[in-house]
Amino acid sequence: MIENKLPQSFATQITQLETDYAVSMVIPTRNEAGNIEPLLMRLHQAMKGIATEVVFVDDSTDNTSEVIRNLQNWFPMHITLIARPAERRKNGLGGAVVEGFKAAQAPWVCVMDADLQHPPELIPRLLGQAERSGSDVVVGSRLAKGGDASSLGFKRSIISHVFALTTRITFPQRLMKVTDPLSGFFITRRSALKAEQLRPDGFKILLEILVSHPELTVSEVPIHFGHRHAGESKASIMETIRFFRGLFRLRMAGNQNFVRFLLVGVSGLVVNSLALATFTEMGALHYLLSAALATQVSTLWNFGLTERWVFGNRKTERSFFRRLLSFLLINNLLLLLRGPIMSMLVSQLGVHYLVSNLISLFAMTLLRYFVSDQWIWNRKSQNQSLENNRSIDMNLRRNTTAGARPKAAPFTFFYNIHNILRVASMFRLPELEYFRVPALGVEDPDIRLRLERRLKERRRGERAGSTPRRAGDNIHYGEMLGRYGFEVTISNKNTVEVAVSPILQLSLHVLYTNVIEPILRWSFVRKGYALVHAACIAFDGQAVLVTARTDTGKTSTILRAVDNYACSFLSDDMTIVSRDGMVMSYPKPLTISNHTLSAVNANSSLTWFERIALQFQSRLHSKSGRKVGLNLSKSKLPAATMNTIVQMLVPPPKYMVHRLIPKASYINRATLSRAVIIERGSEFEELLGHEQAVETFVRNAEDAYGFPPYPILAESLSRWNGEDLHPQEQAIVEQALRRIPTTRLRDPKFNWWLRLPFLGSTPASGSRQLAAVSD
Repeated sequence: MIENKLPQSFATQITQLETDYAVSMVIPTRNEAGNIEPLLMRLHQAMKGIATEVVFVDDSTDNTSEVIRNLQNWFPMHITLIARPAERRKNGLGGAVVEGFKAAQAPWVCVMDADLQHPPELIPRLLGQAERSGSDVVVGSRLAKGGDASSLGFKRSIISHVFALTTRITFPQRLMKVTDPLSGFFITRRSALKAEQLRPDGFKILLEILVSHPELTVSEVPIHFGHRHAGESKASIMETIRFFRGLFRLRMAGNQNFVRFLLVGVSGLVVNSLALATFTEMGALHYLLSAALATQVSTLWNFGLTERWVFGNRKTERSFFRRLLSFLLINNLLLLLRGPIMSMLVSQLGVHYLVSNLISLFAMTLLRYFVSDQWIWNRKSQNQSLENNRSIDMNLRRNTTAGARPKAAPFTFFYNIHNILRVASMFRLPELEYFRVPALGVEDPDIRLRLERRLKERRRGERAGSTPRRAGDNIHYGEMLGRYGFEVTISNKNTVEVAVSPILQLSLHVLYTNVIEPILRWSFVRKGYALVHAACIAFDGQAVLVTARTDTGKTSTILRAVDNYACSFLSDDMTIVSRDGMVMSYPKPLTISNHTLSAVNANSSLTWFERIALQFQSRLHSKSGRKVGLNLSKSKLPAATMNTIVQMLVPPPKYMVHRLIPKASYINRATLSRAVIIERGSEFEELLGHEQAVETFVRNAEDAYGFPPYPILAESLSRWNGEDLHPQEQAIVEQALRRIPTTRLRDPKFNWWLRLPFLGSTPASGSRQLAAVSD
């Protein structure tokens, strides 16, 4: 018996045990009588030095509860037993875990099975990983690299992998980085969970938590799944049915209207295609004009079904006539996006106009539902008078009553750029992934990015155009769709607060490029650095800075140089430059446009799907595609919103350099040795004077930010305490370039990369840098 294995003095000290626990173990049990004693023994050894309580939630039909009660009286760990009666067991082991959550007292709750297949010895490692990484959930993963599930046997191991893959496909965004979402072994921060929101059905409680709490940050620790010590597995046909039933429930939770909207949309596709064919074939109209007319027909069809079937029981603020006009307006605005998409598919890719029409309609469905649900058929407020009197809270620091503070936003992504600037964000910023850190420390970040929360009434009467509006230190930009389109508010203070409309969290590249990077540019200047529009590579620590106008060929030049020479990579688009001539890396993912595609290494690590998608993406996000966007920006159309939607539907192809050139190596800083300005045109090479070099670098920096909203916000963003920051930026560039030569290169064949190692050196010394040019 266990009494003979532990010092008897422990039993007399139970009343003196810690009541402030670090970890609460929640262990659901069902007929595990033979496993309780060895489990507690291993837990006691594993958790030495960590104040721990154990909460058993028992659904057994054997004597498991009796075994636990006997150990409860003298075992040197605090043990709580919740024996659930039969009527409370219908929600399975997942429901048992939820009851354990509610009884737990520690800040961290660890869930594991009682059969000893989950190794208790790894619990301290899970806890350590959670504390080091700042994660809300740490999963003990059988399927992560270094994990092992061979103890399940071949058949059950295959089933486990298939179920995990099915789950990840069902929730591709939320579970993208979770290898084992069905694990029963994990630790979570108790304060991060809302146990009352969990509706478990079966034993896959982790899946329920991850899907119902999308704000949680998750990391993993690989585990070796052990053999069952005693008893029988709880896996069964019924549990499999429960699993798929729960998976469907989670996937469709709150989406009944969306399913109906999709069905209406499918019927609308048929109506639209018939109308399009009728106008084109029988009316002899151009397919784009026919698409515009067909849109009016299908819009009226869809409105009727949406009004009666999708949102028929919803009380809304808008009258029937306003709903109809709004629906027509949205569908015709989206037609402005569908037109370029159809034109590109038909004229450039050779897709039949009917197929192109279906593709463009399907691509707009998600956006149409979002606008319909949130704006056209929005729910009527239960207390409109109170809503009208609420203050606008965007979580910006502001003067309030004494002691009042804004509610903290759930920042989950942190970036530290060379200890110069620090960014806290509610959204992942893929362009800054190289600088991502678990936390920023106690000091305030330089930039905070959050979702904007405001009343829709605030915007009524304020949508006359796309102009910046200042309120104190705040800069606001919005277009005709208000918060349902591209909208951003910037509080230009010591900590720059950025609040963006919901659509921007669905197009992270636009969010970074059109909002965050311009703010970073001027924030760097305030810190004494310049973020110049230039690529950078280094030969033996000596940096070569390469600048050019947008779409010249800077990215392909750097890719070929990294592929063919023994050099290190710092950046392909933007580089941080200091007054003393030091350059610091800024390795964003590279955008592969059509003219850059040929520079991608044949041995790149891209998957077959990425390679196929790249052919289409690179055409859309090419020089011609950007030219169309810039022309739209000169019109009265909501160009920034349209750009956001296009890049949400067809994201730009962006990959880190090591995925395109597997041998690429990164370096964080180097000494600036020379600068190069590349241009298209007849072959030419010259050394530039210092003033002309500085002027070119400054002009190219402005050229990088030509798309809305920057041209409208530029004057406001580039001022600090009433002072224009342009002269400061120019002074930094002027001092950085003062001691180095700057060469202008023109090449009609775009082979600037061939000259990079030889500039400022003899051909002999340059040739020693060659690594693979003759391969």
